Amino acid sequence: MTDLSSALPLDRRRMFQLAAVLGGSMALGERALAAPGGPSASAAPSLKVAPGTIRLNGNEYWEGPVEDGTDAARSAVARSNYYDPAGERDALIETVATMERVGADHVVPWAGSGSPLARSVVGFCSPQRGLVTADPTFEVAWMVAGYVGAPVAKVPLRASDQAHDVRAMLAANPQAGLYYICNPNNPTGSLTPMEDIVWLANAMPKDAVLLLDEAYLHFSHAASGMDLVRNGSNVIILRTFSKIFGMAGMRMGLSIARPELQARLMQYDGVIQTLQLPVPALACASASLRRMEQITARREQNTQTREKTAAFLAQRGLTVLPSAANMLMVDWGKPAAPIKAGFEAKGIAIGRSWPIWPTRSRITIGSPAEMERFCNTVERVVSQA
Repeated sequence: MTDLSSALPLDRRRMFQLAAVLGGSMALGERALAAPGGPSASAAPSLKVAPGTIRLNGNEYWEGPVEDGTDAARSAVARSNYYDPAGERDALIETVATMERVGADHVVPWAGSGSPLARSVVGFCSPQRGLVTADPTFEVAWMVAGYVGAPVAKVPLRASDQAHDVRAMLAANPQAGLYYICNPNNPTGSLTPMEDIVWLANAMPKDAVLLLDEAYLHFSHAASGMDLVRNGSNVIILRTFSKIFGMAGMRMGLSIARPELQARLMQYDGVIQTLQLPVPALACASASLRRMEQITARREQNTQTREKTAAFLAQRGLTVLPSAANMLMVDWGKPAAPIKAGFEAKGIAIGRSWPIWPTRSRITIGSPAEMERFCNTVERVVSQA
């Protein structure tokens, strides 16, 4: 194991700014995409939509938790006058540790995966040790890097398959403090081969960290990078229950890594944040993990609906990137903003575009009926935009 560089020294003003960002004053997720200059809760766009609107804009899952998870949460509500009367936090840690074959000291629960993502940037980046990501990808890491003054290298996805170009990522900053890979990637749903991820984990500086965001892993058949954690690599894996587990509003996520790496995420009241978790969400997460056959069924239905939608769009001459998650990136061949407004006028909220791809929109995969309505609306919206 390699010793990691010391934490970034911060003045009092910057410490208070980071405490506000990391402590839950803003939801570090889809709604946390703020104006240039850093995260701002007031500047972040809302995911609120009009009643009756089909929600294809936030990468949420269209169903709630599995039945056993809902039952466990309902039971926990009645015990929520106590902080954790039945040891739900420890039970979740033990469940995850057993499933993933890691030590319990490698598993930390959080209120979603946004906070440990941001904390990884704070813990391992500085003005001297930058951040390297793909472009496009989930932008929260970029925003937090701005707060710590860390340079950000954004490397275009590989043209052939939209995978992370890991060799170009290392070349973009051979001395970075943190390399971030979202696999499957958000917003593309594209997969990066595990051999490429392993290559980067071995080739990056010995005191750097690879942050592997597996928020969408269970939508795919892809392998996890958990073997890298098991063999002691400088790798942090993020998981969330906000996607296929249907718990976005309950806020529950995980970081899985060596204890030394987890300790760096605990700066700026991290211990308090990971201890003060809602008991119903903890109970729901544990119960859901014990029903993985139902999660597998969700994956198969999502795959069928996604591929049917992609085929429909391709038949109409629209470019759709291959995806292994609950999203599609669609190229309209014209600016995406009027397309988005056109769908909203017809009661369908679709996702945003990314600066590198201004003519493409991300479409979350909803229920079969919702996607049928989306498909039936496409031609009218595109022709009118």
